[in-house]
Amino acid sequence: MPGAEPMSHVAGSPMGVLVLHGFTGNPSSVRILADAAVAQGFDVELPRLPGHGTTVEDMMTTGWGDWFGEALNAFDRLAQRCERVVVAGLSMGGLLTLAVGQERPAAGLVCVNPVARMRSPEEVAMVEEFIEDGVTILPGIGSDIADPEASESAYEGTPLVPVRSMYFEGVRPRCERWGEITAPLLLFTSEQDHVVDPADSAHLAATYGGSVNHVWLQRSYHVATQDFDKELIVAQAMEFIHGCAL
Repeated sequence: MPGAEPMSHVAGSPMGVLVLHGFTGNPSSVRILADAAVAQGFDVELPRLPGHGTTVEDMMTTGWGDWFGEALNAFDRLAQRCERVVVAGLSMGGLLTLAVGQERPAAGLVCVNPVARMRSPEEVAMVEEFIEDGVTILPGIGSDIADPEASESAYEGTPLVPVRSMYFEGVRPRCERWGEITAPLLLFTSEQDHVVDPADSAHLAATYGGSVNHVWLQRSYHVATQDFDKELIVAQAMEFIHGCAL
């Protein structure tokens, strides 16, 4: 898909920045953060997660292990050439950011509207029922943006088996273990989010093990990195990353 290209930028900086996109999205939704980090002189990795940025059919054969493995590999590439690494992510990219923070010595984490809680038993049962009935794709969740001039490049469908993988393999083993992470966290949460309940962020902030700077966004919906608050997110994220370099 146009704009879905990954980025690997080598600047020779002691600070590396890993940027992760969300479920059914691609690097274009968070490229503004990667470009800002490049402009600040940091090394950057912006991977295109397996199954993303091409066709939804490609995503049907992927799951949490594929996405998490790519995120860990990208972190390790940065860690090989940088003294410190900050991880930033949107939505499922925020969940991946947190998961990487549990497995790797990140200098800091930046999450924008992250997936951070298990869904209700009713929601889980509904997904399971759809899959059992042979329904594999539901309408897409992309482009939840308040700005009428902006749109997200995302799949038009939501593949249900990968959704189940994200929650059962990604969220469930981790969502009560956020207290294990001690790296400082910059957390952005949209007050109006039609994809991920802001209660996910509230749960994360309440149970997190390190310092939390929780910034509430009043003008943006879920894809806040492409919405009215994108400049605020970039400015505060870059300031945060510089602070993590000290």
